[in-house]
Amino acid sequence: MKLDYKILWLDDKMDVIIDGEYDSEVKDFLLKEGFNPIIVTVKNEEEFFNNLDDSYDLIMTDYHLNEKEGTTRDGDVIIKEVREKNSIFTEIMFYSAQGEVVDTVKLDRITFVDTRKIVGTDHYEKLIGKALSLIKLTVKKFQHIVAMRGMIMSETSGLDMQMLEIIKKSLGNVKVNFDKLAPSIYDELNQLYTSKGKFVNECRDSGKFKSLVRDAFVFSAEYKIKTLGQILNSLNLEDFSGAYKEEINSIRNKFAHALLIKDDQGREYFKHGESGLTFDEDLCRKIRLDIIKYKNNFDNLQNALD
Repeated sequence: MKLDYKILWLDDKMDVIIDGEYDSEVKDFLLKEGFNPIIVTVKNEEEFFNNLDDSYDLIMTDYHLNEKEGTTRDGDVIIKEVREKNSIFTEIMFYSAQGEVVDTVKLDRITFVDTRKIVGTDHYEKLIGKALSLIKLTVKKFQHIVAMRGMIMSETSGLDMQMLEIIKKSLGNVKVNFDKLAPSIYDELNQLYTSKGKFVNECRDSGKFKSLVRDAFVFSAEYKIKTLGQILNSLNLEDFSGAYKEEINSIRNKFAHALLIKDDQGREYFKHGESGLTFDEDLCRKIRLDIIKYKNNFDNLQNALD
């Protein structure tokens, strides 16, 4: 499970698709669903196979590709080569406005769209409507709530690592000054270690090892976020550290401790006991959007530090 949704799209009339911004409709849909769209558009078979690998979530291709110089085979032959020679089992949609194709449809995870049979006037508008329906289906397949928690845990851990890299990079930046922040962290850590020392001794004396192993300390996410705020303020950039704490760190911690629940209708979701927060499809979509937002924020901050 990942935030990127990759599409490889083959059509010898790709200029028409780009000019009509049909690819933008697909991108906008994926963005609203909380995914990062990566659409690779190609015009011929050579470009297609040069870009082909098993990282794509969807492959789209026109059936009749031999109308322009540089393409030699119809889409079904290419798709068979994708399956049989390259052993790539990505979901595939191929389409035509000139007639049905039977043999290739029998291959696994193949959708054939005959736009002549769809009400409407524009071939590509009909095509996009079917493509979005298929994308919804593929998203739903890997959007199971259990897999979604794994993805969110992984992505937010990645944000933690990126934040730490930003902190390390900022240490050599003359614009960033930690003279006020550092002493307060030193004091808090000293207080923490003093209290932790007492806590450890109490656990040892009373045999409460279970209480000991549940405790996390030292340079926690809390201190990273405080340091992040100092960096942003030093560079006169908008301080998003507080929002990050609430929208990423707090949510991640609640999700990590939420319990999986299955209701009477068989719907599965996670629920955090203390807050009562329900991690359903809508909340997971918001979390994905927030992760993408803060990835962009961190990228911009790293560029500002360069």
